[in-house]
Amino acid sequence: MNISSPKNDKDTALIIGPTASGKSALALELAKKQPSVIINADSAQVYSDLQILSARPDTEEMQGIDHQLYGYLDGAHPCSAAQWAADAKDQIASAHRGGKLPILVGGTGLYVRTLLDGIAPIPEIDKAVRNNVRLLTVERAYQALVDEDPFAAERLNPNDSSRIMRALEVVRSTGKPLNHWQAHKTGGIKDDINLRPLVLLPPRDWLYSRCDSRFEIMLERGAKEEASRLLARNLPNTCPVMRAIGVPEICAWIEGTISIEEAQMQAMAATRQYAKRQYTWFRNQCPPAWLRYEKIVNYDNLTSIVI
Repeated sequence: MNISSPKNDKDTALIIGPTASGKSALALELAKKQPSVIINADSAQVYSDLQILSARPDTEEMQGIDHQLYGYLDGAHPCSAAQWAADAKDQIASAHRGGKLPILVGGTGLYVRTLLDGIAPIPEIDKAVRNNVRLLTVERAYQALVDEDPFAAERLNPNDSSRIMRALEVVRSTGKPLNHWQAHKTGGIKDDINLRPLVLLPPRDWLYSRCDSRFEIMLERGAKEEASRLLARNLPNTCPVMRAIGVPEICAWIEGTISIEEAQMQAMAATRQYAKRQYTWFRNQCPPAWLRYEKIVNYDNLTSIVI
């Protein structure tokens, strides 16, 4: 089926892949083919504070096409995958009611997985349990997880503090391991829509070169000023907007702890590393039936591709 010519009112396009792979531009080209709504699926682009440093399309770049869930949240309030999925469901349903093709586009695999598969109905974590777990070092927490939920421990990187802490607090608070709850996910929409997925996995050298070029463009467009405004808000360093790629590096430059050259080098390296992790995740975690496009993005070819 041609992704730009849906057969029924439940067709939903999905364009995912690593950062700088050309997703947003492809979504725009597809949206020009028929009435569509482009729906953001990138965890950084949901925040109003990250216009430049998240490479969020501005009004001019949107070219009059309806874009939703872009810059719609304040950076002081972290967005969860569950919140985004609920908002995305509403936008998809609205697009279908209006006879438009919803085009999900982004690079946050957890968001997409939560939307399609649903969320685990984990009961609220006991506050005392959470506080005690968070006092542990990552080494002690991981060793405890090996004893209390070995299945989760085997699947996690021993240095992945947030996921280790989460798995440990779940088993201690609920008495059941994390995989028990994950096996009972609810709220996913994959059976309610006709999903048309496309995974962009262009050559790595080309991708990394685009990552470097993109950061240079961000600096030219005002990344320093955007980071300065974030600093002025005095947000906790735990806020996702303060940990977004480029923000810590530019803030360190603004505060005088590193030079502009060091900030640029570190931010470019962090972007490439992030793209590498995304590339591996999408290659290995997306269902085998999802079409993978492993060439340099050619918009003319892809807008007419049969999915």
